[in-house]
Amino acid sequence: MAGEDKYSFLEAKNKIEAWCAYQDRCHHEVYNKLRDYGLDDEDTNALLSHLISYQFLDEQRFADSFVSGKHRIKKWGKNKIVAHLKQKRISARIIQDALKEIDQKEYLDMIHSLALQKWKTKRGTNFEIKIKVQRFLISKGYEFDLIYNVLEDIEQELNE
Repeated sequence: MAGEDKYSFLEAKNKIEAWCAYQDRCHHEVYNKLRDYGLDDEDTNALLSHLISYQFLDEQRFADSFVSGKHRIKKWGKNKIVAHLKQKRISARIIQDALKEIDQKEYLDMIHSLALQKWKTKRGTNFEIKIKVQRFLISKGYEFDLIYNVLEDIEQELNE
């Protein structure tokens, strides 16, 4: 937002409240946005505390919705979700609490269906396909031990 006009405190307050009401945001994103609005540290911190006290801003709520959306919609694994939350400077405790929202059975079903779907689209020997699917699942952020077990299961299913 380089070159954006500077806003008065009240204009920034109204804009940032609307921005936070539209979608859950983390403190880091809001802080950067307020700095882009041209506010100094004192005004930025005052607005952040206002947003927190009026529940426009809640790190746990943000992390919960982030985890839920990335898992269910984008079908990301836990490793990728954790990495992205760390980039947004979310604390480890909040990340761990948010990850508890993922149902383990749903998580395993997701990795299995993604692996099977990808396996069926690939050509080559079983070993080559297995490597390609493994790379795909790692890029989606799934844990290697789960990937290994799922691929072994799929290989047995397809050979029966």
